[in-house]
Amino acid sequence: MTTNAVPRPAFDAELRAGLAVVGGMFPPTITPELIDFMRVSYASPPMADPFRDRRIEVTDVVLPGYQGADLTAAVLRSRDASGPRPTVLYAHSGGLMFGDKFSGLDLVLDWVSELGATLVTVDYRLAPEFPDPFPWEDMYAALEWVAASSGELGVRRDRIMVAGASAGGGLAAGLALAARDRGGPRLCGQVLDYPMLDDRLVTASTAQFDGVGVWDRVSNQTGWDAMLGDRRGGDAVSPYAAPARASDLGGLPPAFIDVGAAEIFRDEAIDYASRIWRAGGDAELHVWAGAFHACDIFAPHTSVGRSMIHTRNAWVEKILAD
Repeated sequence: MTTNAVPRPAFDAELRAGLAVVGGMFPPTITPELIDFMRVSYASPPMADPFRDRRIEVTDVVLPGYQGADLTAAVLRSRDASGPRPTVLYAHSGGLMFGDKFSGLDLVLDWVSELGATLVTVDYRLAPEFPDPFPWEDMYAALEWVAASSGELGVRRDRIMVAGASAGGGLAAGLALAARDRGGPRLCGQVLDYPMLDDRLVTASTAQFDGVGVWDRVSNQTGWDAMLGDRRGGDAVSPYAAPARASDLGGLPPAFIDVGAAEIFRDEAIDYASRIWRAGGDAELHVWAGAFHACDIFAPHTSVGRSMIHTRNAWVEKILAD
C-alpha cells in the first residue's frame, strides 16, 4: 500500500509513550473552534505548593501595557537572595491565543530558587481578541517597566534577560529586536525555547508534522491567523511579531535556542541561530533528537526532558553570572 505521508524524524521512544497522555489536554491539531477549550485545558495549575517548596516569594503587580492598559504580572524572588538581582522577563507559551503568566513556569523556577534571579512573568493580551501588535507591545511595555522600576524591584540593570517558550520564545526574540531598534533597555541574553518565529509556514519541518505530536501545521496556522489575520504570509508583517522576518540579526544579546528535531519549529529555529552567527552574533543552538514540541513541559521526567532543562539552566547561569 502506498502513502502520501511526508517522511519525518521519529519521536524518542520514551517521549512517544507520553504523547497519548498529552493529547487529552493538548490535541495535536488546534482549529479556531478549539481556542476556548484550550484556554481552559492549558490554564496553569495551582502554583502555591511549588512556590512554597522552593522558598519563592510571589508578588502580584499591575503594570502599564501597550497604550497604558493595565496588565497583571507576578514578580518571583528567592526568599534566600538579597541585594540587586539578575532578572528575567518571561513570556509564557500558548500559541499567542491561550495560557497565562504561570503556564509552563515549572521549567524556569530553578532560575529563581537555585540561581537567585528575580523573574517577572506577564499576562500579555491574547489573540484573536488582541492581535498584533498587542502581545509583543505588551511585553515590550513590561520590559520598560522592569528597567524603570529597577530600584524598587531590586533589579540589576546590567543583568536583564528575556525568555520564553514556544509563542513566548517568539515574543522574547521580538523583544530583543525591539529593544535593539528602539534603544531600549540593554539585555544580557535571550532564551528562545522552541520559538514560534515565522508566520509563512514554508519550512520542511512545517510539512513534516501534520496531525502528529504537539502543535502541528494547522495549529500553527491557527495561531498566526489569530495574530496577523489577512496579513499572515504577506509582506506587511512586523519582525517584532514574527522575528524570522527581521532582515538584520546583528547587534542582539547572546541567544540560547533549543528545539526538537521532531517538531514543526525545528527549521526556523536552526535558521534563526544561523543568521545570528552570520551577522557576527552569539548563539548557542541545541536540536534534541526525537523531541516533540515542548516535551520538557509535558514530559520533564524523561531523559530528553531532563537534558533540555539541565542544558538550558547551565547557559542561563553562565549568562546571569558576573
